[in-house]
Amino acid sequence: MQKTAKLIKPGQFEPHHHWYPKALNATIHPLISFFLNLTEERIIKRYCHLHPKVRPDVLHQFLTYRPNHFVWAGADLMHVTDENGNRQMVVIENNSCPSGQKSMPLQDDHKEQGGYRLFVERTLKPMVESKKRQFEGDLAVIYDKNPMEASGYAMTMADVFQTNVHYASYYQDEKKPAVRFKDDVIYVLSESDEWRPIRFAFRYLTQRPWNRLPLSAKTQIVNPIAACLAGGRNKMMASKAYDIFNSELRPTGLEIVTPETIWDVSKEQIPLWVRKMGGQAVVKIPYSNAGQGVFTIVNEQELEHFMAQEFQYKRFIVQSLIGNYNWSSTSSRGKLYHVGTVPSEKGNSYVADLRMMVSATPMGIRPLCIYARRGEKPLLDNIESAGDSWSMLGTNLSFKNEDGTWGSDTNRLILMDRRDFNKLGIGLDDLIDAYIQTVLSMIAIDNMATLLFNAKKKFKFKLFRSLNDDQALMDEIMT
Repeated sequence: MQKTAKLIKPGQFEPHHHWYPKALNATIHPLISFFLNLTEERIIKRYCHLHPKVRPDVLHQFLTYRPNHFVWAGADLMHVTDENGNRQMVVIENNSCPSGQKSMPLQDDHKEQGGYRLFVERTLKPMVESKKRQFEGDLAVIYDKNPMEASGYAMTMADVFQTNVHYASYYQDEKKPAVRFKDDVIYVLSESDEWRPIRFAFRYLTQRPWNRLPLSAKTQIVNPIAACLAGGRNKMMASKAYDIFNSELRPTGLEIVTPETIWDVSKEQIPLWVRKMGGQAVVKIPYSNAGQGVFTIVNEQELEHFMAQEFQYKRFIVQSLIGNYNWSSTSSRGKLYHVGTVPSEKGNSYVADLRMMVSATPMGIRPLCIYARRGEKPLLDNIESAGDSWSMLGTNLSFKNEDGTWGSDTNRLILMDRRDFNKLGIGLDDLIDAYIQTVLSMIAIDNMATLLFNAKKKFKFKLFRSLNDDQALMDEIMT
């Protein structure tokens, strides 16, 4: 049957539909609230005090940056240290469709829409109002995952803009989706069976979105597909974007800190790079997300298991593995290892990552929400007794059911509330470091996206292929 979009009207937002139950009544930790309300000037002053080589005017330039493509981002960061006790936040990846609102305690108990409204008011609304209308059309939210948050954005948009919003699923395998294109305009099939033109679409498409949305459209899309291909959903291009931007950052004292990354690796070359890193490494399919397509390899058995699998894509990236002090990859940065959570009463410490979500505003790039996730099993000193390393090192909460739907293991979710936050063992300076790393990685990807278009706003396919030569990916891109 032909699917239709759901019509969202103003006044339909109900908080219990858009937060995890454990987050709905959580009380935000005072330190998180303090951080989120810090002014840009105070953040710059504090960071430059601890990093004397960084000039305040340079950091100000980046924090007030106005992205061209990548306006909403969520970086995953690991809190690591080295053998000398030098702690830092390391960027694992930056996402162009990040989750997080459903896990974030309210900053103000009297503002029930929380971060949803903050994002719509200070990021989406200025974009919609500043864009000269090329045609008359409606607003829409298009999603293929995370309906809890996607519907929250749709209902908040309806309230902020005081207009109806179409809420349409757009899965990869839908036979008759409620979304289509005509003359570079997105159309959505309304509840009244009318194909309505969309002038602004907030899209929550996470699974290879480039095979359903075009690179260029008259419909204003947040985030556009260029942000995904340039690094927001493409780990290969993200690594190259970071490398290029770091060469520009070198004189400033700033740097995007990442694990050592080898890109453009064929499957046959992977064992060589794993051995070069000391027998422990992380192999990633560059275009997957939600924890899919990531393989932690700590021994020969896991390497053999990986090599026995068949993959759609022909190019991979290999990264140094961050583990325990007794077993981590050998890399150009030396051995990095997880600080981990504060030990439990049983003495167990877990790998944890931090999600920092930010968005562009008229004042610059500002933080929106934060949450953390931990591994399923404790971090062990002896790798020989680890068994399946992913259960110890993997932190992503998403899992895919047999029917293709997605679930989430909220038992491993660490909220930024009075109870959970203390388990992370991080402080204000770590949060500021995570924020700045997120901003820098966001700018790097946005710069890459800008490079991929010519003066006539046409996508440079030849340049993209030279940077990401994977025919399987090229065949998927909707032109």
